[in-house]
Amino acid sequence: MPDRPRISVIIPVFNEQDAIKKVIGDIPRDLPNEIIVVDNGSTDQTAKLAAAMGARIIRENRRGYGSACLAGIAAVNRPDIVVFLDGDYSDHPNEMPDLIAPIAENRADLVIGSRILGNSEPGALMIQARFGNRLATRLIKHLFGVSYTDLGPFRAIRYRALRDLDMRDMTFGWTVEMQVKAARQGLNIREVPVSYRKRIGVSKITGTLTGTLKAGWKILFTIFKYRLERRKTEEVRRETEKAKSNHR
Repeated sequence: MPDRPRISVIIPVFNEQDAIKKVIGDIPRDLPNEIIVVDNGSTDQTAKLAAAMGARIIRENRRGYGSACLAGIAAVNRPDIVVFLDGDYSDHPNEMPDLIAPIAENRADLVIGSRILGNSEPGALMIQARFGNRLATRLIKHLFGVSYTDLGPFRAIRYRALRDLDMRDMTFGWTVEMQVKAARQGLNIREVPVSYRKRIGVSKITGTLTGTLKAGWKILFTIFKYRLERRKTEEVRRETEKAKSNHR
């Protein structure tokens, strides 16, 4: 890791014209080498406003949070660290140095901004989100042996580690896929407390019953999917070792 790591910030957005200028404006100016705003099919002025703030705009018409994040990853310019940040101004972009520091100091490969450990504005983290976080993180600990407190979207990861994770999810399972794969691969993982406030506008996920149910199902599906894959891998390894032992 160089003394001053190259940092790419990826912000997936869909109709966030009322928030995007605040989000970009609160990112410490001397921190990122590039800010990439991935427009996931917005029908408002989000992309235009972000471009006026100096962001590079990438368009990804395939809907889905994961699709936007994958498009952002494909567009980064040789970073050492990649930061993911939502475009609704619920996170505090000025806290970005806290996420980057453990990686820059070679104390972590992946840093999750935990809203549970930090200060959340009353009503910002909805009851269904708290319940889903608690259930998902307990399952991950039970199935993969790694403790998390949150699936928060504000996070930083070493770029080499991100490439090795081979991220694939294109919808609501993106954040949990990253955390489960990081646990499977034995990455050095840290959580840091982050602040959280009520978002600007209505959430596309937890703002509706349908969105909440879809997100919850996808998160649970993703956790069990990768646990089954891990079990199959372990079974193949045992069979291979058994065959080698019998051959001797």
